[in-house]
Parts: sequence; C-alpha cells; structure tokens
Amino acid sequence: MSRILVVEDEEHIAQGLRFNLEADGHDVVIDGDGDDAVARLVERHEPFDAVILDGMLPGRDGYDVVRALRDAGEYVPVLMLTARGRAEDVLRGFESGADDYLPKPFELAILLARVRGLLRRHRWARVEPDAASSRRLTFHGRTLDLDALELHVGSERYQLTQMESDLLAYLIRNNGKAVSRKAILEDVWSLHEDTDTRAIDNFIVRLRRYLEDDPTRPTLLLTVRGVGYKMEKLDAPEKDTTKAR
Repeated sequence: MSRILVVEDEEHIAQGLRFNLEADGHDVVIDGDGDDAVARLVERHEPFDAVILDGMLPGRDGYDVVRALRDAGEYVPVLMLTARGRAEDVLRGFESGADDYLPKPFELAILLARVRGLLRRHRWARVEPDAASSRRLTFHGRTLDLDALELHVGSERYQLTQMESDLLAYLIRNNGKAVSRKAILEDVWSLHEDTDTRAIDNFIVRLRRYLEDDPTRPTLLLTVRGVGYKMEKLDAPEKDTTKAR
C-alpha cells in the first residue's frame, strides 16, 4: 500500500481526494498548510511515496514547499494542483521541482492515473536496475538514467526531477538539431501555447550546472540565438539502452 500526503487547504477537495485515493488502495494523510507540510517532509522526514500539493496554501505556497523539498535533497514524487493551466503557471511548478501537474478543476480518473504513474516511477527508482532492463542514454561521456532520474558525470551523480530528465532526454535524442522553446513546451511537456515563453531558460541553466565543466561557457548544451537550444552533436553514436516498458 502506498502512502500519499495530500496538501490541500480546501476541505471538500481534500476529503474528496482522500476518499477516492483510499478507494484506489492508498493510505492517505491530509495537511492544509505549507509550513506543516515542510515540517513533515523535511524536518521530521515522515515517509511518503507521493505528494499531491496545491499551489496556493496558507503559510508557504505549494511552489515554496516543493522547492524546500528539493533543496533538502528530498525527491518524493510531487503532483502539483494549479488553479490555472497557463504555461507560465505550470512551468513555475516544474521549475520549483514538481514532477507533474494538473489544473483545477480536474477529472478524477486523470488524477488517479497521474498518481499511479508517479508511484510506478518511484518504485523503479528504488530498485537497482539490471543491464537488460535499465533505460540509459550515454552522451559526451555522461549517462542519463531515465528510471532512477539520475545524471552521472564522472564520479558525480545528480538527482533530477522528472521534468529535467524528460527535457535532457529530448535534447540528447535531438543532438545536433536546434529545437525551439515552443517545441520543447509541446513535445516534452504537452503544453500548447500560441506564444513562446522564456521560462524554459531556467531549466537550461540548471542542466548546464550539472553537465558543463564551466556553466558560464557551455560547450555541450548550446543556445541557438533566435531559436532555442541544441545539444552539441555527437562525433559518433553512443550507447542508448532505453527500452519501452
């Protein structure tokens, strides 16, 4: 049985989530305050398999809560509930470290499916993968482990969020090709916007900190002026052990 923390200050929504998540076989704890959620997860290290987190909360808002988790090295999967579905709001949640999002109002069946997906990825990350089943992308002497959400650079290992991992995998698979911010929004995160947004740039800054020898002078993850970004083309094909689940 998975243990899920629901951080939601609207009582009717919180209780509705509890009822349906418990009916789906989960153990549910409810909290209505952002500061209390941080105390549970960061200070007391209460164990949870996933967190459903409202964006607007008393005390710290949901964005500050998930940022505090990631800053403390806590990588429990987080599903953000946002009052609006605009790309800027969604990307703010991703930038803070959330793994997935749903705009309110949401369909219950979709929420349950998203939660199951987060829990499935969380279980994969806790199991040491064998060579036959692991999904890895090797590029420029670095390795992205898509199941563990880890980037290996020499002896260093960096924990990524789901969104960071998805973005990096997309750039690797399109190595040598310039991809626009709009294409990233649509192809990686399924956000369809009529206008472009530069919120994506913050993700690139973080990835460069992990990837580059000198993030201020990138040689791998490059800016294409007026277009977007590209991963420096590989001199020769490198190992790709990704497999469909």
